[in-house]
Amino acid sequence: MAPYDDWNKYDNEEDEELQDDSFFDAKKDVILVCIDCSSSMLQVRDDPENEGEKTSHLFAALNTAMQLQKRKVITGPNDSFGIFLFNTSRKADSSRTQVSELKQNTFLYQPPGPISAPTIQQLIELLNGGPEGLLEEFPPSNQVPLADVFTGCNWVIRDGAPKTATKRVFLITDEDNPHPGRGSEQMITAAKNVFDDLLKLGVMVEPFFIQTDDKTFNVNQFYSSVMQHTPLDDEDEDGGLNEAVSIARIEDLLAQMKFREITKRALFSVPFELAKGLTIGVKGYGLVTEQKKGEYKYFVDLGDRLEPAVIKTTLLDEDRQAEIDKSTYVYGMAAVGANTSTNDDDIEEEGIAPTKIVKPGQRPFYTPEEMKSFRTLGLEPGFKLLGFKPRKELKFEDNVKHSLFIYPDENTYSGSKRTFTALLKSMAKKKVIALALGLVRRNATPTIYAVLPQEEDREEMEPGGFHIIPMPFADDIRSAPVEEGFIASDELKDAARQWINKMTIKSGYVPDSYPNPALAYHYEQLEASAFQEPYDADEFEDLTEPNVDMIHKKAGPLLKQWKLDLLDDHSATYVSPITGSKRKADAAVDVRDVMSKFKAGALSKFKVDELKV
Repeated sequence: MAPYDDWNKYDNEEDEELQDDSFFDAKKDVILVCIDCSSSMLQVRDDPENEGEKTSHLFAALNTAMQLQKRKVITGPNDSFGIFLFNTSRKADSSRTQVSELKQNTFLYQPPGPISAPTIQQLIELLNGGPEGLLEEFPPSNQVPLADVFTGCNWVIRDGAPKTATKRVFLITDEDNPHPGRGSEQMITAAKNVFDDLLKLGVMVEPFFIQTDDKTFNVNQFYSSVMQHTPLDDEDEDGGLNEAVSIARIEDLLAQMKFREITKRALFSVPFELAKGLTIGVKGYGLVTEQKKGEYKYFVDLGDRLEPAVIKTTLLDEDRQAEIDKSTYVYGMAAVGANTSTNDDDIEEEGIAPTKIVKPGQRPFYTPEEMKSFRTLGLEPGFKLLGFKPRKELKFEDNVKHSLFIYPDENTYSGSKRTFTALLKSMAKKKVIALALGLVRRNATPTIYAVLPQEEDREEMEPGGFHIIPMPFADDIRSAPVEEGFIASDELKDAARQWINKMTIKSGYVPDSYPNPALAYHYEQLEASAFQEPYDADEFEDLTEPNVDMIHKKAGPLLKQWKLDLLDDHSATYVSPITGSKRKADAAVDVRDVMSKFKAGALSKFKVDELKV
């Protein structure tokens, strides 16, 4: 059995229950964009988006890397980014690179490091020279063996990425067969061995293959034999690369990178006990997380530079004016009433543990370990299957909190995938849900979860797994204070359906097309400030504002008719009368008591209701 003692480190025992946003920042992400600089990538073409302008595949790839870095400032400011070029004769500059050595015809343009405005500005200046400038800056060379490309990526990430970070390589090329002719089998074998070494070291390679109308990209020529296991493949299959990794339009490169910009990070990795002696490993993922503004930081001006200030909260002993050791903290209820007192001196003199024996009149105290045991009931992180129920008994109103998604973890328990898949298919076939007792981290609260199966749907890109829904307690669901309700007539419903159908988005909802206007406005100002560019607030466009003219054009008459029908329906405007009752004074006060308090100057102790006697 794999140990789970160190799966979750926490610094504050008083943390609230599971909060998704704290988990997403727990691990840094390192992206190395590896771009081919061959002649076809440098070939200057007409820009299909901007008439009269020129572009190239390399220009579009570097522009995409620049745009992605700008997005990373928002989505992952602590992540690292780098740019590695191959098939170019430009020589490596030892003063710029941190890597000890590089393979021939490879060039490290941007070493992996934290995203900063100067590095992005340097890339912007390079792109201002246009695609012709890139041809002079990175002249093409002979084809570099793909094994040397993977080896160079390994060296770059090894010397420039933190050991605990998530490491990924974005490979961009338009050449489907880099090593044709004799010796291709040896090249495939060498590249495959180095690729497997990258996977074993925790480096994921995500390909972006460019194809055009003149030149298609056939992944079966070379890359399907080398990259047999990629993040795009289903983990249960052993097939090669999918044709979907090819990009038909170079303009879609940024959209494809955005889709794979944020790596999947498990919120927890815990055991799942299905029965006594039968345990599998699962990983949990958060599917819905609210995006918020970044935290403000304080900086100290040291003259030549600004250093972030470290904020530290400590408790001081009032008598000794010294910091109190956190290990000596004890917890107890605040003093209530005059009869409750604390005599710490007696406890220390008699050597009585405050959490074991409490004298009459004294308050009980508890150590941090005992407080944690009260919250977790002594349970360890994990899930325990309790039983099954018909799926129809899971009500819509039971989902009062964000659900999580669990997937099998084969690394902790062998056979987890097979057992997990068998349970998933059986529950989906019988249309049942499971109930499980779960604790997702050590300082969380045990919760009863509804385990809802979801079968894989390739068309909708929905993976197979279980949604775990926290079941509410009795006081989490309250009945609405409605004694009498009215249901709209069928005519009103039909009239509403007509204008709703006219306003429905037929092409589907794309979240990236409608960003949060408050966050977008905030980040545009930060970007302008970071790059020292002027910003006009009047030019900001709120994409969430409804297109009123289009709404009136499509559904204006239907909305007016529905409004008239609604006015004719008396049940829609009916309001139940609410009558209130005035509370009377609870107690009567004698006038003589009021006079005596007035003479003593203590009249303020009476309540208003008592003074109205």
